[in-house]
Amino acid sequence: MACIEARGLRKSFGKTVALDGIDLKVEPGRILGLIGPNGAGKSTALNAILGLVPYEGNLRVLGRNPWTERNKLMQDVCFIADVAVLPRWMRVTQALDYVEGVHPRFDRAKAEAFLARTTIKRTSKVRELSKGMVTQLHLALVMAIDAKVLVLDEPTLGLDLLYRKQFYDSLLNDYFDHSRTIVVTTHQVEEVQHILTDLMFINRGRIVLECSMEAFEERYAELTVNPANLAAARALKPIYERQAFGRTALLFDNADRAQLSALGEVRTPSIGDLFVAVMGTDNSAPKGAVAA
Repeated sequence: MACIEARGLRKSFGKTVALDGIDLKVEPGRILGLIGPNGAGKSTALNAILGLVPYEGNLRVLGRNPWTERNKLMQDVCFIADVAVLPRWMRVTQALDYVEGVHPRFDRAKAEAFLARTTIKRTSKVRELSKGMVTQLHLALVMAIDAKVLVLDEPTLGLDLLYRKQFYDSLLNDYFDHSRTIVVTTHQVEEVQHILTDLMFINRGRIVLECSMEAFEERYAELTVNPANLAAARALKPIYERQAFGRTALLFDNADRAQLSALGEVRTPSIGDLFVAVMGTDNSAPKGAVAA
């Protein structure tokens, strides 16, 4: 059974279409990157999955309807947003006490072990912690809950490079296993590329690309072409072209890599490169269907 499955998922805010009848399916034990520009519908999709907004269409998370069965669903789902919501007056020990008291699947020893690898003092109040430390504390609380689904909405927004790397390393090494599912949205796509198993681009409330990372690496190629071969490369119908350090880079979908190699240097593009290419050519959504 799919961990998350939607059919014809739609959400409007007045005349603004946030989700325009999307279909999606996430299997257990996968890490899905949901990538899109501001206003694409990412947060609306996550809110529907978490049972925070009503919606049209069919949606099941762990076999449950998120809107009507949210209380039961939250026993198996955890969420980290871009803005930590821990009370600023609360001490670290009080945060541990609280989660231990309200969540039956919280393993305090596991949270303590994670915090022991940080510089966070148990007696500190949340307002005394840096943004990076608050994120570490939030992650420690969440990772210590034996949940089946973890939803991350821009979890490292505003953090410096060191904290971002530590966050994703901890997520991959200390939390993820093949019985859990993670859905993450982020604008820092290069930093999550190495942890994803699946990729989904959303734009104007519609899914415009969906593939596994294995398929991504097989399907897409970027050619940095020698100037003398530019016309021959363009004849192979790239989906995107850009200038890089005075040379031309072309992105191809399902092209013959051997044929490309004869024309220049070939590599697998980054998610960011593909994102720019797909968003620049996406004309699928109706005019005015911009999501919140």
